[in-house]
Amino acid sequence: QVRLRESGGGSMQTGESLRLSCASSGFTPSSSGGYRMAWFRQAPGKEREGVAYMNLATRGTVYSDPVKGRFTISQDKAMNTLYLQMSSLKPEDTARYYCAAATGPGSTGTQWLSNSYRLAQSGYNNWGEGTQVTVSS
Repeated sequence: QVRLRESGGGSMQTGESLRLSCASSGFTPSSSGGYRMAWFRQAPGKEREGVAYMNLATRGTVYSDPVKGRFTISQDKAMNTLYLQMSSLKPEDTARYYCAAATGPGSTGTQWLSNSYRLAQSGYNNWGEGTQVTVSS
């Protein structure tokens, strides 16, 4: 059973930095999948949006435009933990942040060549419960 647990959220001021963690278990990256993970966020009244993606096999990453240059996704293989380092936080970063993983047959295929797909909810079949980040001006 795949489990994802986010932590590290909090209340911050504009310009500060914060690191989110996602502890994962129940899957192992392999040629048949399970090596695509991402961070999403959802603000009140808005759609959930992808902010950062990582291919755990190639270490390739993709970022959404609003966070590019400010957020960094990384992984500690030994600890099975995915991170999202957030810097220069802005009030518009306020949201609940979710960790997601794609496993099984849907985690492979040519659709994953698209950066849009890599940051789309539809590609992921495993989700954590989220951690709240609030940024005040």
